[in-house]
Amino acid sequence: MPVSTESPLPAAADLLHWYDRHRRTLPWRAAPGERTEPYRVWLSEVMLQQTTVAAAGGYFRRFLERFPTVEALADAPLDDVLKLWAGLGYYARARNLHACAQAVAREHGGVFPDTEEGLRALPGIGAYTAAAIAAIAFDRPATVVDGNVERVVARIFAVEEEMPRAKPELRRLAGLLTPQQRPGDFAQAMMDLGATICTPRRPACALCPWTAACTARAAGTQETFPRKAAKTARPRRFGTAFWVEREDGAVLLRRRPAKGLLGGMAEIPSSDWTAERGSSEEALASAPVAARSWRTLTGSVGHVFSHFALELGVLAARVPQRTPAPENCWWSPPSELDGEALPSVMRKVVALARG
Repeated sequence: MPVSTESPLPAAADLLHWYDRHRRTLPWRAAPGERTEPYRVWLSEVMLQQTTVAAAGGYFRRFLERFPTVEALADAPLDDVLKLWAGLGYYARARNLHACAQAVAREHGGVFPDTEEGLRALPGIGAYTAAAIAAIAFDRPATVVDGNVERVVARIFAVEEEMPRAKPELRRLAGLLTPQQRPGDFAQAMMDLGATICTPRRPACALCPWTAACTARAAGTQETFPRKAAKTARPRRFGTAFWVEREDGAVLLRRRPAKGLLGGMAEIPSSDWTAERGSSEEALASAPVAARSWRTLTGSVGHVFSHFALELGVLAARVPQRTPAPENCWWSPPSELDGEALPSVMRKVVALARG
């Protein structure tokens, strides 16, 4: 049910005045009075999906150093992009990033479209990212709604509907607040307010420029918003990774399928990830190469994905120098292993095997 908005809305001017004094300094954010380059806005927004500001900062700087323009990113091999992205997670973002850069460079002359509609036509750009680029880079009056904004709006209007069903209503309400003047600064101000003042726990309501207009604050229930449905247990999966070294120390790696989880990334070859824990003997049916003997490494690797938790045992073997790499596999020399496009779960396997 839509929330009543008969009471006066919070004034955008109050939030913008607060933002002018307290805005965060971020590596992708332009200085006051300057317009941020669309490339930097797009790159940062893609990185910040499912990733904290602290984690994204270093990656953003390294990407700009390696790919200073959208054309440079478009011209780079996808494997180079995946290697630089390794560890940031949600690797479909990296593949979409590369595809989008190629579309902008080849179909738009290296210039990003300046409307939400034009931006959404690009690979990997959804409603949120299109709105963020349109507002921040081009000062279009677009409504930008991320998790921080959802929390602010849910508290301002005391939206009782549980997440994620409340998302459309929160977006509608956020649209009522978006001003025609300085929409880019307003979007960033909303994000900053949620990140620094209207935090999930212990919000600093006394410092909030909208405290007088906040329905949840008036009722003393601000920490209970947004309402959340009870979490369901995350399923578990099990598998076995195969750490195979040649006599010269090179390690066998395999390329994952282009589509699907960890698509296109390198991996330590592993068995299928199943709901039931299998024996080492069963796992060896999936071994990528034949070896005289396998040993079970002490410990296991745990990793949590968005929809399941994974536990990997590790079997290790040493093979002769002449052992060929199977199809879709290659031998990575010790000096190059750390630079391979290995996702976090596989880097944990490497750490366990080395340790």
